[in-house]
Amino acid sequence: MLFHCGKFKLDLSQPKVMGIVNVTPDSFSDGGRHLALEAALDHARRLVDEGAVILDIGGESTRPGAAPVSVQEELDRVLPVIEGLRDISVPISIDTYKPEVMRAALDAGADMVNDVNALQSAYALDMVAKTTAGVCLMHKQGAPQNMQQQPHYQDVIADVSLFLRERVAAATSAGITVERIVIDPGFGFGKSLEHNLVLLKNMHAFTLLGVPVLAGLSRKSMLGAITGRDVGGRVAASVAAALIAVQRGASIVRVHDVRETVDALKIWNALEK
Repeated sequence: MLFHCGKFKLDLSQPKVMGIVNVTPDSFSDGGRHLALEAALDHARRLVDEGAVILDIGGESTRPGAAPVSVQEELDRVLPVIEGLRDISVPISIDTYKPEVMRAALDAGADMVNDVNALQSAYALDMVAKTTAGVCLMHKQGAPQNMQQQPHYQDVIADVSLFLRERVAAATSAGITVERIVIDPGFGFGKSLEHNLVLLKNMHAFTLLGVPVLAGLSRKSMLGAITGRDVGGRVAASVAAALIAVQRGASIVRVHDVRETVDALKIWNALEK
C-alpha cells in the first residue's frame, strides 16, 4: 500500500513512524522546548536520524483546554521551520485545521496536511484537492476548549467509523484521490478513558474503511490515567501503546519518542517476516 503525499510515495506495507515537532509554547508534552527556530530544526533532524519517516510540524496546541491562536501567529511559528527543512529526505506534514495555514505551508514545501478537523473548515477540501498533498482526516468530538468535559457516544466504534467514512467520501468527491488519504480515530479528542481503550482494542475496525490508519497515543493523558505517571514518565507506556496500535492495524504511529518506538517496531517486524 502506497501513501501519496506531495513528492513522496510511502510504502506502508510495514508500519511507519511520524515524529512530532511542536513549535508551540503550550503543547501538553513539550510546549516551548522547540519554539526557537534552530531548536525546532535540530529536533526535526534528530527525529529523522532516529527513524521518523514523516515530520509533523504544529504551531497551535490542540490539547484539552488549549486556546486558539491567530492565523498570523501560527504562520510565524511554522513557516520558518518548514522552509528550513525544505530539502530534508522525508515528507513534512503541517498539523493545522486552518485552510490559510495549510495553503501557506504547502507553498513553503510541506507534503501533507494533518487536520484534527478532517477538512471541515470552509474551503479546506477544495484547497487541498488542488494540490498533490496527502491528508490525515481525524475524528474529534467538540473543540479543544470543551472536548473532554462530557464526551458521549451511542457506540464509539460505529460513531467514529461513520464520521471517518463520510469524511473520506467528501474528500474523494472533492478530488482528493484515495491514495492521498489516511484516517485517525482521534485518541483523546472528545473521548473518555473507556472510549480510548475501546478504540485501541478495536483498531482493526477502521482498516475496513479502505485507507491507512494513523494512531496518535504518544504521552497522552489516557496513558497517565492507566500508569499513574506524569507526561515525562510515559515513554514506556507510549511505546507499548504504539506497538499495540500497529498490531491491531495502524500503518502510521505519531510519536514524540521516535528512537524507542522505531526499535520496538524493528523487533515486531522481525517476527512478522
